[in-house]
Amino acid sequence: MSSNYVLNAQSRDVFGTGASRRQRRDSHIPAVVYGAGKDNETVTLDHDQVMHSLEKEAFHSAIIDLQTDAGSQQVILREVQMHPHRPLVLHMDFQRIKATEKLHMKIPLHFDGADVAPGVKVDGGILAHAITELDITCLPKDLPEYIAVDVSELGMNESIHLSDITLPEGVELTVTAYHEGEDPAVATIAAPKVAEEEPASEEGEGGESAEGAEQAPAADAEADKSE
Repeated sequence: MSSNYVLNAQSRDVFGTGASRRQRRDSHIPAVVYGAGKDNETVTLDHDQVMHSLEKEAFHSAIIDLQTDAGSQQVILREVQMHPHRPLVLHMDFQRIKATEKLHMKIPLHFDGADVAPGVKVDGGILAHAITELDITCLPKDLPEYIAVDVSELGMNESIHLSDITLPEGVELTVTAYHEGEDPAVATIAAPKVAEEEPASEEGEGGESAEGAEQAPAADAEADKSE
């Protein structure tokens, strides 16, 4: 249950909207840590460190070592609140983990071999992703960074379905990942769309038909009368 990510946190002892605004102005992010049968803990994080971490896809589904005044805690990221118009993190939620309790996570899919798939390399198709992440459950020690999907054998108009994906050992799909009895397509190679040409206009170069041009003065006269 090792972690590749470390975040430094400081205890937060002032609360309220005004206090949160002051912390953000000082480049600190208010955050809460909960779970594992312990009381909620409020902390602040360094904004620059968090932003660099958020840029990495794996960080969003990784086990994180949160270094606090009380020591190191292993957590997962549960929620990030972003400013609607600026690259600014407003608040974060972290959940503590226990080695013996299964996690419920969304894990990204990585599609391997698209460049050599016959449908792409030979027929000029495009790989379209219908599903880009899966809801899974597993113990913390089995948490994958991503799930690989091999599409190297796909031909034109062929698909990889959910049942074709090999999950890592110890990882299971949750009941919310699919509807019972269904086997949705995860990715399909399809022909690229060709833009349809617009039909030739029967109007003159001025953009109006002869009939429209004749009617224009009459319309102008009616407008003059109404003023």
